[in-house]
Amino acid sequence: MITNYEIKPNVGYGDIKFGMGMDAFVNQYGEPDDLENYDDDEVTNTTVLNYWHLGFSAFFVGLPNQKLAGIEVDQPKTTLYGKEIIGYSEEELIELMKKNGHEDYEAEDEEVDRRLSYEQSMMDFFFREGVLVYMNFGVFIDTHGNIEIVE
Repeated sequence: MITNYEIKPNVGYGDIKFGMGMDAFVNQYGEPDDLENYDDDEVTNTTVLNYWHLGFSAFFVGLPNQKLAGIEVDQPKTTLYGKEIIGYSEEELIELMKKNGHEDYEAEDEEVDRRLSYEQSMMDFFFREGVLVYMNFGVFIDTHGNIEIVE
């Protein structure tokens, strides 16, 4: 069960840590509501475990041993740097990130959403009608299942 919704950039989400194996994850957090597999890459497979009822999805990558590499959240209790961010405006989020050492970002308008991407911390924030509705964050996992540090 998840009781801590704190985003820890390049580390994890609450008690969930990047780099954890999929079997251990499911044993600890239960069966997902839905599962998606993407295996069109010969180097890595991606499996997404969707926990709709908890407001997050977990992305596992690798061959043959998949590791947790990313999380997508729309859980209203999600915190980043001590603030509940779902519902933030773009300006509020940029200010929060700046106060915590994240100054460089890219903005792009997509079909429905506006995305702010912070490459250094591997965080993407998605806004609709000026309000943050979901975000994803993660780490790079190499083909051996090791976390790669982004400089």
